[in-house]
Amino acid sequence: MGNRRRNAPAIEWPTVFLAFFCYGIWLVTGFLIWPSYPILALAILAFTAALQSSIMHEVLHGHPTRNAGLNEAFVFLPIGLVWPYRRFKTIHLRHHADERLTDPLDDPESYYKALWHHDELPPAMKFVLKINNTMIGRFVLGPWLSCIGFFIDDAKQMAAGDRAIRKAWLLHAIGLAAVLSIVQFGFGIPLWLYILVPVWLGQSLISIRTFAEHQWSEHPEGRTVIVERSPLSFLFLNNNLHFVHHKSPTVAWYRLPKLFADRRDEWLRMNNGYAYPNYFALLRAYAFKAKEPIVHPVLRRAPEPGRAFKPRVRARSLNGLGSAPVPAEPPKE
Repeated sequence: MGNRRRNAPAIEWPTVFLAFFCYGIWLVTGFLIWPSYPILALAILAFTAALQSSIMHEVLHGHPTRNAGLNEAFVFLPIGLVWPYRRFKTIHLRHHADERLTDPLDDPESYYKALWHHDELPPAMKFVLKINNTMIGRFVLGPWLSCIGFFIDDAKQMAAGDRAIRKAWLLHAIGLAAVLSIVQFGFGIPLWLYILVPVWLGQSLISIRTFAEHQWSEHPEGRTVIVERSPLSFLFLNNNLHFVHHKSPTVAWYRLPKLFADRRDEWLRMNNGYAYPNYFALLRAYAFKAKEPIVHPVLRRAPEPGRAFKPRVRARSLNGLGSAPVPAEPPKE
């Protein structure tokens, strides 16, 4: 399934148009809607911030062209402010080692904690993580927990001389300067308001998708969810069909629904039935109830070195408050 990219068109126009649509809506909303309808504008800006995050995920998987530099240009302006594209790309592609999914150390996007690491946390942080494991908690707290620790650790690695991370953040800073200038002086939106509403809410919308994407299972295929249908499918670029994406990571977002529909029963058998009809079913079950334990139920019960990537240095995971192994010589950003 991973070879489908070879048969893809040289330019995937739906993704190209989507990127222009996203930035176009962002500009129109800021310049034309904000002055007269500020509440509506903030809601739309949150939507575009979330959509741009989904497009960034699409781009790091090799879309919409076969040129990585050109692809990066489609998401160069970080209207969601948060993640440097090259850092997200490096970490997320490591996450796609499906045999290590959910490992608190070897999967940089795992929400599980190693037992000994959790035991070392202060009671207040354990309480925060407990709330964060509910769907409402993830929606409210998730964006903050997923960035603060990551930012601090990246700063430490840059201070220690990591040139790849420095370059990723430099490029991000250039795009960030342009976005913040447009927001402040073009749109006239106070930066604090832009951060507290469109940025925070945009990341919260993405957390709806990531809340149940992975769970522990003895079988790697049973670790990745399928949410069959949702009004949010477009916003997530069909990554609600997350198991299909993991098995076919080079397939473009607009091809995933047909790929799933053509073999629906087979997909559901393959992932051991880890599926929900929609996100409302998840909300009803886990709005204020933890779906998963904080501590991984099987892996990392005692301190041990990771196995997925050697040699090792320490790095903050995307979800913060943890660590993820990375190569001592990381891949080029």
